[in-house]
Amino acid sequence: MDIRKRIQRLLTAINQGVYEKDTELGLSLLAALAGESVLLLGPPGVAKSMVARRLKAAFKEAKAFEYLMSRFSTPDEIFGPISINRLKEFDKYERAVEGYLPTASVVFLDEIWKAGPAIQNSLLTAINEKIYRNGDSEIRLPLKLLIAASNELPAHGEGLEALWDRFLLRIICTCVQDEDTFHSMLLDDSDKEINVPTDLQISEEEYAEWRKQIGQVSVPTGILQYISNVRRQLKRLPLDDEDTARNIYVSDRRWKNIVQLLKASAFINGRPEVNPADLLPLYHCLWNEADECEPIHQLVLRELFTSCLEEMEEITESIKADIRISRVRQALEDFKNNTSPKNNLQLTDYFYYHVEEHGTGHTYIFAVDYLALKEQKRENSPRQALIYPDPLNPERSIIRCYPGTGPSSVPQQRVNLYREGTEFLLIDGVRYPMTQKKKEAGNLLPAPKSTSSSNKEPQIFDNVPRINTRDYRNELNRLSQRLLDLTGTLCTDNIFTHQADKELVSRFSDEVRKKLRNVEIEEEKLQFNLQQYGGTDQKEV
Repeated sequence: MDIRKRIQRLLTAINQGVYEKDTELGLSLLAALAGESVLLLGPPGVAKSMVARRLKAAFKEAKAFEYLMSRFSTPDEIFGPISINRLKEFDKYERAVEGYLPTASVVFLDEIWKAGPAIQNSLLTAINEKIYRNGDSEIRLPLKLLIAASNELPAHGEGLEALWDRFLLRIICTCVQDEDTFHSMLLDDSDKEINVPTDLQISEEEYAEWRKQIGQVSVPTGILQYISNVRRQLKRLPLDDEDTARNIYVSDRRWKNIVQLLKASAFINGRPEVNPADLLPLYHCLWNEADECEPIHQLVLRELFTSCLEEMEEITESIKADIRISRVRQALEDFKNNTSPKNNLQLTDYFYYHVEEHGTGHTYIFAVDYLALKEQKRENSPRQALIYPDPLNPERSIIRCYPGTGPSSVPQQRVNLYREGTEFLLIDGVRYPMTQKKKEAGNLLPAPKSTSSSNKEPQIFDNVPRINTRDYRNELNRLSQRLLDLTGTLCTDNIFTHQADKELVSRFSDEVRKKLRNVEIEEEKLQFNLQQYGGTDQKEV
């Protein structure tokens, strides 16, 4: 039996008779195999102590220690009383630790924040280094898992920050939510004691060997980049009920322990390296206040799809740019072949119409933009455009509706445009005449010199941007498959992923897929535009 199947069967066994606690049990077992500790936050009566008792059954011959803290608790109650015999015979101040925390494999400490400073200081070393100093000697603890519980978060300003930081996984426990499950719980009169088959229980030797193998699991660069992205965004996390972003503090020690948790998850799931599925429970490790849980949950989930969204955005922008270019080229093609007698405007520099009496008299509008303008009628909306100095000839101004923005290096003025027949341009309601063709007149501006040896007249398409030669449809198909693979990995590749998280992944994946469909529609528009004028430019470089 491989480790994944064995752990799945083990989790099924320790879940018997427990309702809606699969997340707590699963992540607590993961924490135990990673050598980390867990805090369960929730009201009384939600089976927090039962989680610890069930985890004891996951290990062979495991000893457990359980205690309810109060402000009057003493170290003797947790670590054992002072040994009178050792004090009398050897003059050594040591504790009789047998049956107390220093000899337990699984520890449950309820109402953890009520512990006094003496207990807290000893717990810091016990949790992190798995060491307890007894008199003048150090005891290497057999501790595999320490579960603490509380119905409140640690109070600020009482020196509890260090102890709070030791609990890598912070899980919010609630009452049973599903109504049918609630009814089953009410009618369940079975004995809560369970008998886990010994072939599923984890022995000391296996535990030690697994810990070594967990250390050999690799962490790909993509996972490290994901962690860096989340870490950066946690410094300015927007919350729903706050106008400003909050800086979520996560210590370097916690980040290092998080990586160990990810490696343990990958190992148990039978993989030699961490993959995105191991990242889903990450949000349990990052929050400090209850109102941070949901925003961090969304952040952890959203960031898993960021690379797909970024690739989709890049493809979208490129397709839209090509659509704009294709429309310009189609309009220019129509303009070049235009036989309408109504168009008697003088074409300048192969692209522009001249707007008379505007500014210094050297204002020009792209011909295709002018012809695409609507005439001024009550039901028509004006076309927004920009006026900016021509970067190649600052003495003249250009009016441009395509591509919506002018050169960033020059000042720009936004205006509204209408057309009145083919003789006038209305700029913000002011009418300006357009230069008409004259038999004796050439271009108002000198035509650029031809670089061709045959002095061939430049073609109308020469200065228009080229359409990309990218195979967008193939790129979108690959992106769709990548999204499908990612969703499948997130939903099936980690036995510690809760069903609610799988549903959230599927929901978010559907949202991304809808966006992808919109991109596919844009690609279809591009193909249609290319077909309209033959698509002859798609192969040009």
